[in-house]
Amino acid sequence: MQTPASKSAPDRLTLMQTFIRIVEAGSLSAAAAQMSTTQPTISRRLLALERSLGLKLVHRSTHAMKLTEAGTRYYARARELLVAWSEFEADLRGAVDEPQGTLRVVVPHAFGQHQLVGPLAEFLARYPKVAVEWLLHDTPPDFIGEGVDCAIQVGSVPDPSSVAIQIAEVPRIVVAAPALLQNQKTPRKPEALAALPWIALGPYYRKEVMLHNARREEHVLTIAPRIITDSVYALRSAAVRGVGVAAISAWIVADDLASGALVQLVPDWQAPALPVHLIYPFAPFYPAKLRSFVEVIRSSSDTLPWRGNVKRMI
Repeated sequence: MQTPASKSAPDRLTLMQTFIRIVEAGSLSAAAAQMSTTQPTISRRLLALERSLGLKLVHRSTHAMKLTEAGTRYYARARELLVAWSEFEADLRGAVDEPQGTLRVVVPHAFGQHQLVGPLAEFLARYPKVAVEWLLHDTPPDFIGEGVDCAIQVGSVPDPSSVAIQIAEVPRIVVAAPALLQNQKTPRKPEALAALPWIALGPYYRKEVMLHNARREEHVLTIAPRIITDSVYALRSAAVRGVGVAAISAWIVADDLASGALVQLVPDWQAPALPVHLIYPFAPFYPAKLRSFVEVIRSSSDTLPWRGNVKRMI
């Protein structure tokens, strides 16, 4: 027979988890999507938590949500408590929680074929009971329909039902084949690029390219691309063959720049860096194979040809 105290304990834990999800998702609606419930349910849980504490945790308006001072303190302590609780459970599980089974991961074609194979090999060497299905797609996965555990995605993450951990940013520079310049000096100002033919990477730019410099000045360049592609490899190949100018991830053309097959134009200017996220569906608990994979990606991010830090761990 349950006592009143035993009945209230899981309710308080649920309220605490809901509040943390509200803060990290940024809104009640996003938290509801991540927790597979409704916004009114999330709102009721927040109100119940505030009533139980006798404190106002969140100031809400139609357009914004802001933590109170008490809400900020509660979030920090609640996060610590849940992490400690997870560590406690993991310690109790011991060998049962050893990473094992098959992990299905969706990765972008470019990174998945080259830059991420190193961390993948490290993960497999560290956890011999795990097998990985390494699926190369440039579109967001259907986690449920495809049975995908997690994905690495370049660019923004529009799906609020996914948890997104930013692991890096990819610098992008402007390049072209030397022949395209026809023995002219390398352009140093964005305005000089308007007269040159362009190649566009459809998912990120098509008719306009925004550039910025170290002084945070911005320049928007209107282009009429000769080729629009969704493949960074095709973009690089076309640029090497002199088809046009390209704004491209710096790492993929590093060898071409070193060999002279490409030159960097307007070296003081760059296109906005692209964020790289590790994404996965929200769940109350994550299996050891996923937690371990996230940790390997986090620890490997500094060795890859991009910059950035993990902001949040599961």
